[in-house]
Formats: sequence, C-alpha cells, structure tokens
Amino acid sequence: MRMKDTDLLHGPLLGKIFAFVLPLVMTNLLQNLYNAADMIVVGLSHVDGAIGAIGTTTAMINAVINLFLGFAVGSSVMVARAIGERNERKTSNAVHTSMLVGLVSGLFTMVLGLLMSRRMLILLGDKGHILELADLYTRIYFMGVPFIAMTNFLIAVFRAKGDTKTPLVVLTLTGLLNVGLNLLFVLAFHMSVDGVALATAIANFASMVVLGWILHNDEGWCRLQFRRIRLEKYSLKGIIYNGLPAGIQGVLFSLSNMLIQSNIIAINNRLCPGGSDIIDGNAAGASIESFAYVSTNSVCQAAVTFTSQHYGAHMVKRIRKVIRACYFVSFLIAESISLLILLFRVPLARIYVSAPMAVEAATTRLFYMLFLYFTLAAMDTGSGIVRGLNRPILSTVITLMGSCVLRIVWIATAVRANQTLPMVYLSYPISWGVTGLCHLCVSIYVTRKMKRLYQPEEI
Repeated sequence: MRMKDTDLLHGPLLGKIFAFVLPLVMTNLLQNLYNAADMIVVGLSHVDGAIGAIGTTTAMINAVINLFLGFAVGSSVMVARAIGERNERKTSNAVHTSMLVGLVSGLFTMVLGLLMSRRMLILLGDKGHILELADLYTRIYFMGVPFIAMTNFLIAVFRAKGDTKTPLVVLTLTGLLNVGLNLLFVLAFHMSVDGVALATAIANFASMVVLGWILHNDEGWCRLQFRRIRLEKYSLKGIIYNGLPAGIQGVLFSLSNMLIQSNIIAINNRLCPGGSDIIDGNAAGASIESFAYVSTNSVCQAAVTFTSQHYGAHMVKRIRKVIRACYFVSFLIAESISLLILLFRVPLARIYVSAPMAVEAATTRLFYMLFLYFTLAAMDTGSGIVRGLNRPILSTVITLMGSCVLRIVWIATAVRANQTLPMVYLSYPISWGVTGLCHLCVSIYVTRKMKRLYQPEEI
C-alpha cells in the first residue's frame, strides 16, 4: 500500500478516528449545503409549492436509491476487510467487482425509479400542482441516478482505504458546480424543479469522472484498472452478504418515513386545504435537520471502516477501543450540531419559508427531532459497528424491528389517537433510542465471543 494511505490498525485510535471523520463530516455538510441550496434556489423561481414538492420526494427517492447505497456499504466492508488482512489480490478484486456492481445497480435503480415514482407520489397523497412538480423533479433526478451510484461506490473505496480527504476536495468542487448550475437554470433560464434536478445530475456526473480518474492513477492496491472490471465470485458474495441487508434496511426505513410523510401531507390537507404551508415547513425543517444527520452518520461510516479492518486483522482488544471511541465521537458531534441548530432554528427556518404556519411547522419538527439527537448517534454508530463485525443481517433485523416496525406501530396507535405534528415527530427519537440500545448489546456480545476465538493482539 502507498505510504499516504492511512494505517488504521496501529497507533492512537481517537486521533485517527477524528482525522478520518472530520473530512467526512465536512464533505457531507458541504453536500448537504448544496442540497439545501437546491430548495433555497428553487424558492427563487416563485413557483408555488416548489419547495414542498421537492420535500415530498425525499423519502420516496431514498427508498429507491437505498437499493444501491446498501451495496456501496458492502463494497466498503469488503475492501476494508481485505486491507486489514493485508491481501493485495483480494483488495483489487473487491475494488473492481464493486465498480461493476455499482454500474448495474445504478442502471436498475434508474429504471425502477422512472417506472414507480409517479405512482408512489400519488400513494403519498401528492395531488394537483404539487404532484406535477414532484413528478417532473423525480423523472429528471432518476435519469442521473447511475452517476450518483458510481460516485458513491468510488467514495466507498476511498473511505475503505482510509482516504476521506480526496472525496472532500472533489465533492467540494462539484458541489460549487451544482450551485452555479442551479442559479443559471433557475434565474437565467427561468426553470424550476427541473433546473435543480438537472444541475444535480450534471454535478454527479462530474464527481464520477474525477473520482474515477484519481482512482485510476492510484499507485496502491486500490488502483482502478478498467480492463480488470469484472465480477469475482468471493468479492461479489461478500458485497451481497454485507450490502443486501443494508439495502433492504434502507428501503424499508425509507418506506416507514414515507408513511410519516403521508401523515404530514394529510395534516396539511386538513389544516390548510388548497395550500402547502405545513408541507413546505416540514420540508424546510427536514433540510435543516439533515445537517445534523449527515454529520452524525459520518461516524457510522467511520465505524464500518475501522471495525471492518480490525475484524479482518482479528484485533479483538483494539476493536473494543474502536467501539468506545466511535460512540464518544458520535455523541460529541450529534449534541454539538443539534444544540446549535436548536438555538437558531427560527432564523434558519425563515431562510427557506416566510409564511407563519410554515415557519411554525419547520421549528416544531426541529425541536422534536433534535432534543434527543444522541439517540440517533447511538443507533447509527451501533449499526456501523455491528456491520463491521460481520453481522449485517443481525444489524438489519435490529434496525427494522426497532425503527421501522416500532415507528409503524406508533403511527397506527399514538398518531391515530392524536393527529398532530409533535405526535408524528416523537416517533423518531423513541425508535432511535430502542434501536441504539439493541445495537450496543449485540456489539458487546460479539466482541466477547471473538475474545474466546482469538488471542488478544499485542499493541
């Protein structure tokens, strides 16, 4: 391996985790800032309901694209584990198999999204001009999904080998391109949701090309050689084993969010018929809250990489240190960012929306989602650790039962009895806390079992 590739298996852990996570946090925050810019810029088009239309598509789009994002997680696990085993051949096979899996899954997701998106939007409760705008946005967005898929698989390889700085630089530049194209299409060409969707597709195409070129010129084990792109049986089996549960989890997780979204649309139709203030406010609140989510989720991605490499090296004693350090970092980040957003939630909401009811809906969402945000940190980090410990199916089952099923039960009981926004939003921290506790218990059990199988390594 190249000297500049980070050695995650030796030396002080906390510093290495911070060095890994901080560029990842900055990358995700910048990407999220550009996504927020989509909604802010589309508001400048003065098309009624444009912000809400994009907001109503989020859960549905996530339900579809999580099909390939799960396999990207599987790719990261396999590459990181091969590096931990110090096996150059396995590492190269995992990289090249990942690229083909990324291409195929991206194309499949594009077709699936184009066929299903309008029907799913109707099931969510979209109608009238909101439906037409949301349908236009999703059709253009899904045309660019293969570029998004390949970008995510390339980033998974960089992160698996400990390089989070390269994706930061590339995505910063292409994100600026995205914002520039947003302004050009909306302000100069008088486009609306179609303009921001097209800008997103072009920016992701640029990210794919640049990241692929950099990996092609890499001098280490992860070098991308186009002639070697093929399906290798062991790598494919590992990607499916680790990625399919993550994909299923993401899809079902998004479906539960779609159920919540449909309840929010129903509340909007009841309280402001003919308007979209609550839908717009919820979309604004979700966009602001996502800054906290992507920061916390960065530690989950770090947990997958660090745990996978140490699992591959059978370094049981050090895995326990990885677990403690990841939980500490995730709690620190989650509480810091959520507190900051809560303090400024009103002015932040007014950047997106101006109607009093919309501002109130946005701030209500932010309060109920963020006041117990450490529970999300526990859930996401715990899920990443359990996946890194080669228990992907167990991680999926825990998340589905603790989050999806519990959330559905909450909607069918508590929300049905009291159809208000606070009651809808409370389903999140409750499900996060239960799921996070279960993941922690599993990680303790698995590491104890590993201790009986392997001798503790010398550090």
